[in-house]
Amino acid sequence: MKTLLPYINFHGQCEQALAFYRQCFNGEIVALMRFGDADFPSPDEAKNKILHAEFKAEGVHFMASDGMPGRTPAIGENITLNFMLDSETEQTAIFEALAQGGQINEPLHDAFWGARFGMLVDRFGIRWMSNCQKQG
Repeated sequence: MKTLLPYINFHGQCEQALAFYRQCFNGEIVALMRFGDADFPSPDEAKNKILHAEFKAEGVHFMASDGMPGRTPAIGENITLNFMLDSETEQTAIFEALAQGGQINEPLHDAFWGARFGMLVDRFGIRWMSNCQKQG
């Protein structure tokens, strides 16, 4: 199964943005992880910031974050397309195809949240991330 979702970086305002969209769309936050919950070090001021969230409402589905501490996204770099797959073989094929003529920022690897993950920018400047949940 393939799913393509926008991943939005709210640069420190994710909590407020999710509350706003919950009200606008009558939706819900179905997943939330803070930097303090992760198994890597983060600055004390970022511990309560949102590392990852997922929002769903009827006809609306996106992922979101406060963004990495100390990094300010340039205009146009605050949205990434995230494709999620069930098959590592399919994930590798799509990831490698998108990377042709582009730049891999984070090669596919086993991530701490239990998925195989990677990030790249394609030849057209579109930012992509990929997740394939580990089986078993």
